[in-house]
Amino acid sequence: MRRTPLLALVVALLLGAFTAPAAHSAPDAFAHPGVTVSRGQLDFARDKVLAGAQPWKGAYDQMMASKYADLNRTPKPWATVECGSYSNPNYGCTDEREDAIAAYTDALAWYITRDTRYAQKAIQIMDAWSATITSHTNSNAPLQTGWAGSSWPKAAEIIKYTYTGGWANQSRFATMLRNVYLPVVIKGSNSNGNWELSMMEAAVGISVFLEDKASYDTAMAKFRTRAAAYVYLASDGDLPKTVPSQNLNTRDKIVAYWQGQSTFVTGLTQETCRDFTHTGYGISAISHIAETSRIQGQDLYGTDVGERLRQALGFQSKYQLGTAAPSWLCGGTLHLGLGPVTEVGYNALHNRLGIAMTNTQTLTQQQRPAGSNNLFVAWETLTHGDNPN
Repeated sequence: MRRTPLLALVVALLLGAFTAPAAHSAPDAFAHPGVTVSRGQLDFARDKVLAGAQPWKGAYDQMMASKYADLNRTPKPWATVECGSYSNPNYGCTDEREDAIAAYTDALAWYITRDTRYAQKAIQIMDAWSATITSHTNSNAPLQTGWAGSSWPKAAEIIKYTYTGGWANQSRFATMLRNVYLPVVIKGSNSNGNWELSMMEAAVGISVFLEDKASYDTAMAKFRTRAAAYVYLASDGDLPKTVPSQNLNTRDKIVAYWQGQSTFVTGLTQETCRDFTHTGYGISAISHIAETSRIQGQDLYGTDVGERLRQALGFQSKYQLGTAAPSWLCGGTLHLGLGPVTEVGYNALHNRLGIAMTNTQTLTQQQRPAGSNNLFVAWETLTHGDNPN
């Protein structure tokens, strides 16, 4: 059928309504360094440390005194990293995660001190792994790939874009991320939500480093769906949102997936009644992806992502600070241990957007300087504490 000009216009307008750029679309040009921490944030942290200002100087001292900043560190790469449930077996899992955190720690130390030994140590660690690793295996392989894959691009971004001494094996490292990490994490996971959130954090960070717009869009779309299914808001309705692939199509299935919790209130997460430690992993990954997205030019903090992050932080912080759990919440028993995961979200929502976050503020300030969880979170008082950039 031949379209008339008017019909063609109507069709074009209708198609446009359905194909407008999505909220998660990749930037026209990626910003670097641009994974969780920007050059402006690095400069702010460096200036504060050199001026001896707190809490940044204390956070820097904590980082430099850690095992991750040790210039005598010897990387321990594995060709196959095998990680079972609850780290049984643990063949290379701790070595990989901690070497990745060490590379990021050394990259931060380089940026603040301008001591080239730290940049070279970061490169040594990244080169050792890119020359060796080929796969992750066993049941925890997807999560392990997500955790290590979240730290590697943070380190690589700082070194590639701020160190002028050269990185001869940079392309091999990129190939490692593309071939060993990205194909695993981009698939996502139907396990507990912190798995997929951490995997999407890795996928987003790797996509920025590789300047892979298609993978960035795929990861962001999965992230938006998972974040909405991880933190409940009253506006979601009587039941939490779900990830379609999980077929959580009855109330009983949803309650079981939410650790037996049948009363849903704003700020509750899918793993609150499991324990706060795993909940912290999920909250942290949400904040890291939102921060990377903001650096890349699309601010998710003003969307439902920011609202879910704010409410999740506030809800968990209240109980982490000692409020007794009511009987309707996890049967009145909570397993605390949120971890050093509040700085990024608190800084974005309270300091930048001016939103009151009393409980989160109290907890954040009590926990300073926030260290590392030895998995994928490290030194966020230094990089994001009250950082306006």
